[in-house]
Amino acid sequence: MAKMEPIQLGAVAYDAKVVVIWDIIREYFDDQGCPLDYTLYTNYERLIDSLAAGQVEIAWNSPLAWLDQVRRVGAGCRAIAMRDTDQNRCSHIVVRSDSGIGSVEDLRGKVVGFGATDSPQATLIPGGLLLRAGLTEGVDYTGKRFDVLLGKHGDHIGGERDALEALVAGEVDASCTLDLNWQLWSSDGTADPDKIKVLATTDRFDHCVFGVREDFDSTREGAFLECLHSMSYDNPDHREMMDMEGLKEWKQGRVSGFGALSEAVDRLGYWN
Repeated sequence: MAKMEPIQLGAVAYDAKVVVIWDIIREYFDDQGCPLDYTLYTNYERLIDSLAAGQVEIAWNSPLAWLDQVRRVGAGCRAIAMRDTDQNRCSHIVVRSDSGIGSVEDLRGKVVGFGATDSPQATLIPGGLLLRAGLTEGVDYTGKRFDVLLGKHGDHIGGERDALEALVAGEVDASCTLDLNWQLWSSDGTADPDKIKVLATTDRFDHCVFGVREDFDSTREGAFLECLHSMSYDNPDHREMMDMEGLKEWKQGRVSGFGALSEAVDRLGYWN
């Protein structure tokens, strides 16, 4: 039986640890007889270009990149796997406890700090929440972007953290952050939970997902998924990678959790 050609996967290098993560995965796949190679991109737009052109078979997508894949590659593409921590996330709009801001309506005339312009969790979805509440940026409130590493869709959380630090420093009246990051930063000293409070919480949404084109070979897809799902947090070699990538289990992919982002992108005219 001929040896399978390496599955070609693409991901975005948002941090130096990404190389370590994918080297661990690649080596494990190779050991299991499912050869895998990967290409790292500087931004998600180039990654989706390569998926559309057939240069990679699987894209490790941000939520915004998944919507971009559907938009540019076609509705027949599939989301085949994701992390356990990618499911049922939400973002918070947080304010200083002594600010006198008690509702979203109170943000009228205020300055709201967002993460990077292309961050689903710290800009687009919270911006959609504000729109739904009747607040339009530039009309009802002023938005301040913390554009760290555009093209990485907020995976590099520097802008999101900068927005929170600006709130703590009194430079903005509110900021937006993913629930997991709020849990971390309200416990590690970045923000004092006695001085910063959650004002509003977005709808639940899903985060990153492995996306493929409709014509991805079913045998290769099956081999990839079998190997991926055989990775175990109980295995110390896998645990190192899983801790860096922020998961304890790979889950089946789904597309039901992108409604909040899809609505926000449409209402904000992100691709217009």
